[in-house]
Amino acid sequence: MAYADQSMSSRRVVAIAIVALLHAVIGYAFVTGLAYNVVKKVAQDLKTFDVEEEPPPPEEVPPPPPPDQPVEPPPVLAPPPIVSVPNPTPPPVTTVREAPPVVITPTAPPAPPPPPPPSQAAKATERGNSSLWVTTDDYPSRALREEREGTTGVAWDVDEQGRVVNCRVTSSSGSPDLDDAACKNITRRGRYKPAQDAAGNPIASSGYTRRVRWQMPKD
Repeated sequence: MAYADQSMSSRRVVAIAIVALLHAVIGYAFVTGLAYNVVKKVAQDLKTFDVEEEPPPPEEVPPPPPPDQPVEPPPVLAPPPIVSVPNPTPPPVTTVREAPPVVITPTAPPAPPPPPPPSQAAKATERGNSSLWVTTDDYPSRALREEREGTTGVAWDVDEQGRVVNCRVTSSSGSPDLDDAACKNITRRGRYKPAQDAAGNPIASSGYTRRVRWQMPKD
């Protein structure tokens, strides 16, 4: 029985295959014939279609040229009259003299006053005989030969060591060599015990004067 079933199945498969093949052949023939008819119809339509071209536009006729118009000559213009313009008179030039600038010279400030001298507790005192500071032995030789005489006024200061400094002629004898001899010898021989301040320290002092009389020595 199994063999019979297997034989029947094989026959059914063969029958189905034959039927499918027939359908395929019929479909191919149908499609091929239909396509041929469509192509043939389109070809006939193309043969009977005429394309109409539009007629060309008519040519434009150019307008006739305008008639020649006479050219009028330009009007003759008279030249403008010549007008003489007088030269303007230049304005007068006025020279103004400027005042010279004022030069302001700055003035120097006044010098400060000298410091006050230190307070003096004790004045300077002479050492030795001051009359021997200038003698007839100090007479200048030329003045002695010329027999010149006179009186010389002198003044001097005393420093902290008691020496005479800054000797100066306050009144001349009329002979420069006599005046120089007076200051020279007083400075060389004059000695003092210096002045002292309130603490007892030596200080410089001033205001010492003398009149030296020059008189020819007697034989």
